[in-house]
Amino acid sequence: MKKNNKKSEKKKMLKVELSALAEREAGTLVIGIDLGDRSSTYCVRTRDEHTVLEGALETKATAVVDAFGRLKPQRMVMETGTHSRWMAHLLELLGHEVIVGNARKLKLITENNQKSDKVDPRLLSKLGCVSVDWLHPVYQRSQEAHNDLTVVRAREALVESRTALINHVRGIVKSYGCRLLKCDASGFEEMAKANIPDALRPSLSGVLTIIEALNEQIYGYDCQIEHLCQTKYQETRWMMQVSGVGPLTALAYRLTLGEAERFERSRDVGAYLGLAPAKRQSGRRDPQLGITKTGDELVRKLLVNCAHHILGPRGRDSDLRQWGLALVQAGLRAGKKGARKRAAAAVARKLSVLLHRLWVSEQEYDPLRQQKRKAAQPVAA
Repeated sequence: MKKNNKKSEKKKMLKVELSALAEREAGTLVIGIDLGDRSSTYCVRTRDEHTVLEGALETKATAVVDAFGRLKPQRMVMETGTHSRWMAHLLELLGHEVIVGNARKLKLITENNQKSDKVDPRLLSKLGCVSVDWLHPVYQRSQEAHNDLTVVRAREALVESRTALINHVRGIVKSYGCRLLKCDASGFEEMAKANIPDALRPSLSGVLTIIEALNEQIYGYDCQIEHLCQTKYQETRWMMQVSGVGPLTALAYRLTLGEAERFERSRDVGAYLGLAPAKRQSGRRDPQLGITKTGDELVRKLLVNCAHHILGPRGRDSDLRQWGLALVQAGLRAGKKGARKRAAAAVARKLSVLLHRLWVSEQEYDPLRQQKRKAAQPVAA
């Protein structure tokens, strides 16, 4: 009973303290919120960086409405995280200006030696007062697009589970001195039933049954993704002109980018998806580094898979394929390790630019455009 009384007293004090801020004019306060799984802390500052109030609240929609619903529109600052999306959406519905900072780029907070639940909202609110650009705000896609993107992510979760189970079966069979044939994941269950040792059938039958069920569920998601491309996101048809790019990659790319107009240049998309080389130049030292791997991991993975298909034996002839194969040969001649992987990353970066260009221009794609242009040029005497 005493604990409940203390909680109710704290809630009353919180309402009284925040009700005093309700009289403040709109746009005069900056509120930094450090989101936690159970509870979140906040720090309220004036635009001249003077701390007005600090406190905590439960990470629940009702608590957020009770705390900030009566305030006039103010600036709210938070980091990306599990709860940042719904929290930002709710605060925007309450009329507030919401800025969600990129946690990966806020080294001032993530690498702070004095990091705590009280210090983090203070730094967030201070950055919101000084310069919004220092927060590296992230793009918040619409709720509808977010809902459709969960279909892609749910499929990916099932694929990862299927891969883990297939690797488990292969490993167990290998420990008995046998090897299963290479095959597509969708046909693994039938192949395994016909080739696993009889001694393993009782123990692996349940695993194979689950793999079969996962195949059915993944196929259902594939149908759903294809339906979304044909009906709701018909602009993906321009992207699927490129050989190796299917409905899954096109839809994930479209929903992750949100709006094509966000990018002034198509070349900016590669850096946004983490496919551009990292830079660490100092004086005469300018080492060649790998890609930054910032941005959406799933879309980057799908684009790299498409790049491997384009460079592989089943890839159709195109300017992009010829350019990538030339990179592979140059890397092999130079004796560089992982020449094919490096080339695949470069092709994936060019592919991300190409898909954005096709999306914006809505033009028919000619895979051999550059080769035809070179062939049409007159030969010098």
